[in-house]
Amino acid sequence: MKKFNFRKVLDGLTAASPVGSSGGGSGSGAGGSVHPGGTAGAAGTPREEIQETLTSDYFQICKTVRHGFPYLPTALAFDPVQKILAIGTRTGAIRILGRPGVDCYCQHESGAAVLQLQFLINEGALVSACADDALHLWNLRQKRPAILHSLKFNRERITYCHLPFQSKWLYVGTERGNTHIVNIESFILSGYVIMWNKAIELSTKTHPGPVVHLSDSPRDEGKLLIGYENGTIVFWDLRSKRADLRAYYDEAIHSVAWHHEGKQFMCSHSDGSLTLWNLKSPNRPFQTTIPHGKVQRDGKKPESCKPILKVEYKTCKNSEPFVVFSGGLSYDKPCRRPSLTIMHGKAITVLEMDHPIVDFLTLCETPYPNEFQEPYAVVVLLEKDLIVVDLTQTNFPIFENPYPIDIHESPVTCTEYFADCPPDLIPVLYSVGAKHKKQGYSNKEWPISGGAWNLGAQTYPEIIITGHADGSVKFWDASAITLQMLYKLKTSKVFEKQKVGEGKATAEIVEEDPFAVQMMYWCPESRIFCVAGVSAYVIVYRFSKHEVNTEIASLEVRLQSEVEDIITPEPETNPPFPDASSQLPSLKSLSGSTNTVACEGTMKDSIPCLSVKARPVRMPPGYQADLVIQLVWVDGEPPQQITSLAVNSAYGLVAFGNCNGLAVVDFMQKTVLLSMGTLDLYGSSDPYQRQPRSPRKSRQFAAGLTELSDSPVSLELERCKSPTSDHVNGHCTSPTSQSCSSGKRLSSADVSRANRRGPGRPPFRKAQSAACMEISLPVTTEENRENSFSRSRSSSVSSIDRDSKEAITALFFMESFARKNDSAVSSCLWVGTGLGMVIILSLNLPASDDSRHSEPVVVSPSGTVLTLKGAVLTFACLDCMGTLTHQPYEVWRDPHSADDGDKTRKRKLVMHSPSSSQDMGDHQFAVICSEKQAKVFSLPSQTCLYVHNITETSFLLRADVVTLCNSVCLACFCANGHIMTLSLPSLRPLLDMNYLPVTDMRIARTFCFTNEGQALYLSSPTEIQRLTYSQEMCDNLQDMLGDLFTPVETPEAQNRGFLKGLFGGSGQAFDREELFGEATAGKASRSLAQHIPGSGGIEGVRGAAGGVIGDLTRARIALDERGQKLGELDERTASMMASAEAFSKHAHEVMLKYKDKKWYQF
Repeated sequence: MKKFNFRKVLDGLTAASPVGSSGGGSGSGAGGSVHPGGTAGAAGTPREEIQETLTSDYFQICKTVRHGFPYLPTALAFDPVQKILAIGTRTGAIRILGRPGVDCYCQHESGAAVLQLQFLINEGALVSACADDALHLWNLRQKRPAILHSLKFNRERITYCHLPFQSKWLYVGTERGNTHIVNIESFILSGYVIMWNKAIELSTKTHPGPVVHLSDSPRDEGKLLIGYENGTIVFWDLRSKRADLRAYYDEAIHSVAWHHEGKQFMCSHSDGSLTLWNLKSPNRPFQTTIPHGKVQRDGKKPESCKPILKVEYKTCKNSEPFVVFSGGLSYDKPCRRPSLTIMHGKAITVLEMDHPIVDFLTLCETPYPNEFQEPYAVVVLLEKDLIVVDLTQTNFPIFENPYPIDIHESPVTCTEYFADCPPDLIPVLYSVGAKHKKQGYSNKEWPISGGAWNLGAQTYPEIIITGHADGSVKFWDASAITLQMLYKLKTSKVFEKQKVGEGKATAEIVEEDPFAVQMMYWCPESRIFCVAGVSAYVIVYRFSKHEVNTEIASLEVRLQSEVEDIITPEPETNPPFPDASSQLPSLKSLSGSTNTVACEGTMKDSIPCLSVKARPVRMPPGYQADLVIQLVWVDGEPPQQITSLAVNSAYGLVAFGNCNGLAVVDFMQKTVLLSMGTLDLYGSSDPYQRQPRSPRKSRQFAAGLTELSDSPVSLELERCKSPTSDHVNGHCTSPTSQSCSSGKRLSSADVSRANRRGPGRPPFRKAQSAACMEISLPVTTEENRENSFSRSRSSSVSSIDRDSKEAITALFFMESFARKNDSAVSSCLWVGTGLGMVIILSLNLPASDDSRHSEPVVVSPSGTVLTLKGAVLTFACLDCMGTLTHQPYEVWRDPHSADDGDKTRKRKLVMHSPSSSQDMGDHQFAVICSEKQAKVFSLPSQTCLYVHNITETSFLLRADVVTLCNSVCLACFCANGHIMTLSLPSLRPLLDMNYLPVTDMRIARTFCFTNEGQALYLSSPTEIQRLTYSQEMCDNLQDMLGDLFTPVETPEAQNRGFLKGLFGGSGQAFDREELFGEATAGKASRSLAQHIPGSGGIEGVRGAAGGVIGDLTRARIALDERGQKLGELDERTASMMASAEAFSKHAHEVMLKYKDKKWYQF
């Protein structure tokens, strides 16, 4: 534990350096040293030692869990005894699912697509076949599965695999038509090979094509059915090494399924037909049907349909068999959706799907292929969904899916993560969200119920919020590394539906997904929720448990920067920063201009992008729109997208900015307090001596001026103005009031949605010195975003020739010292810009709660301007003891509570965090982080105590001040993939790990940190990846994860009966070991496949957990295995004893019966 004495630090500083700097940081962030600098002011000198408890030992990064639907799925497998499901993907990932809470993600290092998955049923293992022609054996008897063995084929391509139940020999079919056999235990290739030219008839002149199916006969395990693509079927006798029979069909085969008695099998073909074959007459199928084909009148064969890609043939003891297949629809209905067909007796049911079918499996009661299958459900894997159909009910309802696989229902555009939030939020959100759940699901329990999971030691509540392209917002319960949807909010409901062809009339700036959520800001304590949309609007929501029918309040805001590209100011007439008296006449002359040029021709002006519903709207319990703020077109120029957003419930204010300027709105009085270009926010405090812009010569000011004033001294002048002159309900009534009343009240008729530079800010701001920030939305412009990301970014502030486009990148409401000579904290708004400027605005709020709804809030510049390198990302405030100071908030109360008819109930405000002293001390620390560096200032002296240059060659995408282990730190995510943490307030580097390469904009847009060492990002368009940077959580992760394998007794096979055993084939006597082992079959060619040992099993646990945790895990696995074997041995011994006792008793009875009889009496 290191102590930092600020007094000693400050005593050694010189008064000449206002800002300290550190040595050049490397691209990774390492190398930026903590370097104190600045002037030691008496007011800013801390009088106590700050003890920093966090050290590098507290930090470690590891992935925890992945939620959502597996991206680009390719394969499906199910263990009918363990009842767990595995899904393989095109990116080489495997997701294994069991009961809710049991969800495991594995990844092949090669990244090759998964072609097929096969469980070793009830063995705790899984075989994966990949597109790089490698087979892998995964050990599932540990919480983090690992590869035990791999086998890489060098000369042949794998097309199909089959592992018989309770067998250790895996059949592998290849593209050349050969069938190889692999020993699962050793993962070594057997010398036994079924060559394609031996399998087909010698007279056949053409190659049969790749192997598309392999399965052993349910009657006789010594017989193997091989299906070739061109329609050839071979029934191979493994003992005699020859074909028992061959069948030919003139259409390509896609799949084959056995009847459980092993006398018949069914094939699906490329012409949409199903053929049923009998082993006794293989010359032709004894039944051919095209289920969806139209029957021809002249008796000809029904017309061909689309291929049936897969068929399953499952028998029932007390009813007709089920035939389930995908595809096979008629060609004459091109618009029909992908479908699954279920044939049960004469009934044919077609289930239409929303997405293409990747694979499906029929779940049956028994794992034995030679028994009545008794199917009870069908798992259907779609390209973007997972559906389970209940076969036990005649209408085939689907099961309600307990997994969070609908994250991507509409593409995710932004995310927020809140750990350790108020505990009452989750049940409250669930109660309002449960009322909107769909009905009509199956009443049976979810059939994928394997594994085991418990809550673990982590008990604090966590909530994840996702914003989507269709305007919806989803709240998720993320506690204890699970994910469950609580509540869904549709923000588009406040707007009128867009009709086709009205795009120009409604002035849309986004053609596709105009309601896409771009930013979100949530205050969990007050339950205020704010959304910024891509169509330049902000919606403020309040939470209520009561339904209400009311009109939606709305404001329109003009926020446009006046740019002069041609006209340049004349230096002799416009000196930089003239005093207020010299500028006064020009301001008065502006007041005479009237609304003479509102719209020229078809030029759009004062038109919002979307239309808010004007009629009363029914709002169900939950989040209800309180105010909609829309930016409008100005003189033919569309509103710019919002780049920053902040809300404060205690102040009743929402602030947002874009590349043109800043707007502040009072959402309690529904008035605009400020709407101003960024340059005008500086007043006379602009550190860059920019020449003032000349008045427009091409046109007069229109009604509702774009800015409050074109003069840089307007803020100073406004201080003497009356806050209520010429204002009605916060709207300017004349151009005079618009231009002149800019500073004191700072109200203008325009406000735009904004984004706090916190969790919801746009990740990639392109801070070219004076260019407008481009915040493109994710859904339709992925390529553009990736291209823009790769371009170099300059955060230099030396080029200010086009000085009109300084974007607002961060906003923060706080009780702090606004000026150097302040003796007490006051309400402030901290504003950060794309050029690294920090401007502090003072907020003068009505003193009493009674007058809050009537008296105006006054926003005025404090004159304080601080500077950093690069666009400002985030703010935070520490008290004099180094404790994080939370923003003031209003304690939540239901706005529509039945027991509160009048709305005069007093607001309960919390102005300081509970951990801080009530008087906040006589100083505080402001933490400011930009995309290049972090600084800690002492307030009110504004002394820069510490600087850390985080990176020189890259830039930060995300920075958050978070709490960890009852302390506080700054967590940063850099564009070069590094995750870093810095101590506060001293900015010592604690962690720097090159962990996550930013391969696309999605990661950058959705990455966010939260308290307790947790973070998340969207790892694919359909999946959320959570990770931790806390050593404690890494150590405890094994206890939090679910168990994939639980000891379950394999069900006993049914008694086959005497006659079936006598005449049902010799399958029971088949010894694969004798046939495929090295002694009989010899060794396979070394060049054919290469064995690669894996790191799984007991050895693999060492990688999953270290120290005592690992030892305990290994011991537990060994005990489980030993206990299971002992249990099986005990059962076998008991069975043998019972059998011996019965035999002894029977023998004794026989002896007594025949004891006294003569030989001729027998």
